[in-house]
Amino acid sequence: MHATTTFQNKKTQLFVVLSAIFIANALLAELIGVKIFSGETLLGLPPAQMQLLTDFRLDFNLTAGVVIWPVVFITSDIINEYFGKEGVKRVSWLAVILIVYMFLVITAVTALPPAQFWLEVNNKDAAGQPFNIDFAYNSIFRQGGGIIIGSVTAFLLAQLLDASVFQWLRKRTGTKMIWLRATGSTVVSQLVDSFVVLFIAFFLFGNWSMDQIISVAIINYLYKFSVAVLLTPVLYLAHYLIDLYLGKDAAHALETEAVLNPLAHDKD
Repeated sequence: MHATTTFQNKKTQLFVVLSAIFIANALLAELIGVKIFSGETLLGLPPAQMQLLTDFRLDFNLTAGVVIWPVVFITSDIINEYFGKEGVKRVSWLAVILIVYMFLVITAVTALPPAQFWLEVNNKDAAGQPFNIDFAYNSIFRQGGGIIIGSVTAFLLAQLLDASVFQWLRKRTGTKMIWLRATGSTVVSQLVDSFVVLFIAFFLFGNWSMDQIISVAIINYLYKFSVAVLLTPVLYLAHYLIDLYLGKDAAHALETEAVLNPLAHDKD
C-alpha cells in the first residue's frame, strides 16, 4: 500500500513538474518572440541571402522565441511518453488559455497611462539621446492581433498533431526507437506550425504574398528540424533521469499505461 501511494505521488509530481516546464517555456517563448535576431551574425557568418520562391533574398533571421521552443518540443514528447496523448492535450489547452490570458493582461497594462515621473526619470537612453520609455515598453510587449491569433492557433494545432503522430509511432515501435517517435512527431508538427503561424499572421492579417509565406516558413522549418535532431540525446537523458526517479519497472509500467489507457492515471 505504501509503495503504491509513493508511486502515485511521484507520478503526480512528475506530471506537475513537466507541465510547469512546458507551460513556462511556452509562455516565455511567446513573450520574447517579438525580437528578431540574426543567426548568421550569431555564428560570425555573412548573411545567407538565400533565394527560394521569390525575387527577394532571405537570411536566417529568427524570432528569439525559437531559442527555447526546443524545450517545449522535448517536454511535450516526454509527457506523451509517460502520460499519453491525453496528457499532452490537457497541458496544451492549459498553455493556450494562459497564453491568451497573458496577452489580455499585456493589452490592459500597456493601455494604462504612464506616471509623469517615470517618463522623466527614463527619458534618455545610454547614449544620452531622448528616449520614450512608455513607447518602448508598449512596442516590446504588444503584438498585433494577427500574430497572436496565428501563434496560438499554430501552437495548438502543432501540439495536437505532435501528440497523435507520437502515439502512432509509439504503438509501432514499443519502448524502442525513442529518437524515431520524438523526432518524427516534431518534424511533422513543426512543418504545420511553421506555415500556419505565418499564413494567419502575415497573409490573412497582413500583406505578405504566398511566396513570402512559404519561403520564410522553409527557413523556420529548417531550423526546427535541425534542432529536433540535435536535441535527441537530451531526450534520452531525460528518460534516464525519470527512470531513476520512478524506478525502471514503475517507469515502464507508466509508459505502457500511456499507450494502452492514457486516462488510467485519473482513476488511480
